[in-house]
Amino acid sequence: MTRPHCPSIEQCHRMMAAMEMPDHIVAHSTQVSRVALWLCDAINGVTPRLDRDLVQAAGLLHDITKARSFATGENHAASGETYLAQHGFRRLGRIVAQHVELDVFDPAGSPTEAEVVNYADKRVLHDRIVSLDDRMAYILERYGAADPSRRRRIMALWQETRLLEGKLFRPLACGPEDVEGLGPVERLDKSG
Repeated sequence: MTRPHCPSIEQCHRMMAAMEMPDHIVAHSTQVSRVALWLCDAINGVTPRLDRDLVQAAGLLHDITKARSFATGENHAASGETYLAQHGFRRLGRIVAQHVELDVFDPAGSPTEAEVVNYADKRVLHDRIVSLDDRMAYILERYGAADPSRRRRIMALWQETRLLEGKLFRPLACGPEDVEGLGPVERLDKSG
């Protein structure tokens, strides 16, 4: 059942289609959603407080404006938040806004939906689940190779992501290596 603050899976897929999200970004987003849901369920098994529907929708929609950003140069995390807010999903938009960089990170606080989605995105390279080290190497090469200040910013974000990984997995019986067991994303049916 969909709550007013969270779109259904069908609504998410309609928004993705309306934004003409390319197949490779849909596959990435689907995998991010899978990782985020897996982690959400593990955390909720210890201390239930995360909104599973929001985590799933945010995983699917975290890159909702990414394709458009290639042409416009906009910050896709910020424009994704705006897009979702315009569709009545402000809380979801706040999570999407933080999938690249968290607004606030409290290493001792309770896990948040934004942290789970942020971390899940850092574990998916294209549509493959990879280690943080593999994803960091890719991001540094793609976005930080030619710009030393951007490289420093990426490294600082990565240090935070390592702390986030520790925070999220500390109370769990599983570890970060278990995420890779989720395997590849299934091929998507274009009719959905």
